[in-house]
Amino acid sequence: MEENILKFKEIVDSSNNIVFFGGAGVSTESGIPDFRSEDGLYHQKYDYPPEEMLSHTFFVSHTDDFFKFYKDKLNCLKYEPNITHIKLAELEKEGKLKAVVTQNIDGLHQKAGSKVVYELHGSVLRNYCTKCHKFFDAEYVFSSEGNPKCDECGSLIKPDVVLYEEGLDDATVEGAISAIKSADTLIIGGTSLVVYPASGLIRYFKGKNLILINKGETPYDGRADLVIHDSLGKVFSSI
Repeated sequence: MEENILKFKEIVDSSNNIVFFGGAGVSTESGIPDFRSEDGLYHQKYDYPPEEMLSHTFFVSHTDDFFKFYKDKLNCLKYEPNITHIKLAELEKEGKLKAVVTQNIDGLHQKAGSKVVYELHGSVLRNYCTKCHKFFDAEYVFSSEGNPKCDECGSLIKPDVVLYEEGLDDATVEGAISAIKSADTLIIGGTSLVVYPASGLIRYFKGKNLILINKGETPYDGRADLVIHDSLGKVFSSI
């Protein structure tokens, strides 16, 4: 394993156009629970399955229950960036890392200092009135009593997160694809690569080094130039 981490460091040192593609495993080391692990949200007991509660249909038809779950389980404001977020921001500042593509909605990459972040599934930090489209921050939504309402027109506010049954934002996907296409090194970390369409973005990578860092195996392990089954924090603390 130490040999693999040394190789990882050498690849990063020799690369000039790195893109990082991350999943829930990036943020679990900050204390944010994921969805699919043994202790994740999908294995907890609720009145409805979490997948259903995080769907567009449920948001419309069971709005009260949606926001009870959303405020209880998706409030990321108390969490801080970990070493992986911090090191990625440093690599961007050095000019080596050109973009972060993330499946997470917690905004921790930006909080760590990253500037070019493609949030495939949106962000809890952005919220908009469903009628007049006024912007509201996360504090407004999470601290509201009951369902968050617009202070201008009184209409319901919706978090700018991609719910089940909703499509990804075209501009975000196009930006992510463009970054991945031009990268000489693609580092994929903290994701099982089973969520589509996000996982399908990997096929656009034509560069030299494909690196996979995940505690468990992924369907793409056989295609990678370097696979490290260890924590992201341990790996990124080496650079």
